[in-house]
Amino acid sequence: MAGKESAIEKKLLHYTGKAIADFNMIQKGDRVMVCLSGGKDSFTMLCILRMLQKRTNNKFELFAFTLDQSQPGWDDTKLRAWLHDKNIPHEILTEDTYSIVKEKIPVGNTYCSLCSRLRRGIIYTYAEEHGYTKIALGHHRDDLIRTLLMSILYSGEIKSMPPKLLSDNKKHIVIRPLAYCQEKDIIEYAKEQQFPIIPCTLCGSQENLARQRVKVLIDQLAAENPKIPSNMLHALTSVKVSQLMDKKLWDFKSLSVGDMSEENDIADLTLALTTLE
Repeated sequence: MAGKESAIEKKLLHYTGKAIADFNMIQKGDRVMVCLSGGKDSFTMLCILRMLQKRTNNKFELFAFTLDQSQPGWDDTKLRAWLHDKNIPHEILTEDTYSIVKEKIPVGNTYCSLCSRLRRGIIYTYAEEHGYTKIALGHHRDDLIRTLLMSILYSGEIKSMPPKLLSDNKKHIVIRPLAYCQEKDIIEYAKEQQFPIIPCTLCGSQENLARQRVKVLIDQLAAENPKIPSNMLHALTSVKVSQLMDKKLWDFKSLSVGDMSEENDIADLTLALTTLE
């Protein structure tokens, strides 16, 4: 859609800009590699970031990177045409991770974990070789809260997807500009923009994935109380460590009166970590 911004576009611009500001995701001079998978989320992220880039008079660079994993039925013809039409600097790299995943993972098991690790390794390598300072991923609010619940229910851990992350090897900053954006708004925007979506046939071929079950659960709860998704997102920003039971954060054996403060959990965490050093 050219010309005047639509209501949904304004909303996405607002929440993306707020997330970038809140977590200091992008600075002047950054070279941002946008991971364009061909799905609605990454298309939306790229479009919104381009608009924000123009508003800053191009104070940061954008580059679209697409990984062709050689999945059956992959057709990026329309994607290539779209990128050329929009005059977006890009590269579509072909790496056959599909065969590796199919070979290593037994039939009936979920492919997402191995597929994700292989993809991440290729992305990190490309970013390092080409000097990109930030790697942008298209995860949105609902991805963050579903991951939180999945981690609790299936992994026994309290964790999710941070809006800004330093990679394990300390060489890359990963950002998630859509962290505040709702999936329903992205779906509406994708329809409005008529993005040339490329479906993921690897994950999409497996039914009853845990993530889908968690999505349904949250949607059912949200139907009864619409504030539940936003409350879950807020929970990721309001961690009360003194109300948890992680022995790596608290030395419970030697804990004494005056060590805990319900009013300031940041001070609690600092005290706990200092005690354990």
